[in-house]
Formats: sequence, C-alpha cells, structure tokens
Amino acid sequence: MIATALVCLALNVYHEARSDPIVGQYAVAQVVINRVQHDSWPDDVCSVVHQGYHKGKHRCQFSWHCDGKSDTPREKVAWARAMIIADDVLSGRVPDMTDGSTHYHALYVKPYWAKSLKYRVTYGSHKFYE
Repeated sequence: MIATALVCLALNVYHEARSDPIVGQYAVAQVVINRVQHDSWPDDVCSVVHQGYHKGKHRCQFSWHCDGKSDTPREKVAWARAMIIADDVLSGRVPDMTDGSTHYHALYVKPYWAKSLKYRVTYGSHKFYE
C-alpha cells in the first residue's frame, strides 16, 4: 500500500509542480496529505489524487489527471526528485510548511473558491489555502 501511495503522491508532485522550487513541490505533496487527514476527502493518498476522475475530462481535483494526456513521467531527474519528495512527506520527515492547507492553485488562475478559504502562503507558482 505504501508503494502505491508513494507513486500516486509522486505523480501529483511531478505533474503539478515539477518546475517549482523544491519547497513548492513539498507543499503540493503536503496538501494531499492534509486532505487525507481531513474528514472532507478520502482517507488514502491515491483516492485523493484520483478524486473526480470518474466524472470525465477536466473534472479532477488535480488537473493533470483528467487532461487527456499521458501520465507517464518523461523527465527522469524530475521524476526521481518527485519520488524523494513523496517519500519524505509520506514518512513525516518534513514539517507541514503550508500551515494545514487543503487547497492550492496556480498563480495564473483565480478559482471561485479562493475567496472562501484562508490564504496561507505562496511557494513557486502556487498559492495555498486552508
């Protein structure tokens, strides 16, 4: 189960934040963990990452999963880094630098839900909210 969770979390880091600074990649991973620990989301990493997939294209919680493109990592260094980050976060070796955030979005979008949540921090190309 841990191996599956590791891959699911690493895929999310890779697709959502591989071009961000390391701290931003850790923060994206932490949001998934924060959701797992929250009553409003599924209680395992893969279910959180894949949430909404059954609803169809562009309906996922994390856009990469429903964009119709291949989910196979193609950048070896970025994938290796995502695996390390996922392992660090899953094992609890890093603190939650998002202050409990359960949401994030790219800086170039303005989602309707952002105003209803408490802004916490910005890392790289993402804003984080609780």
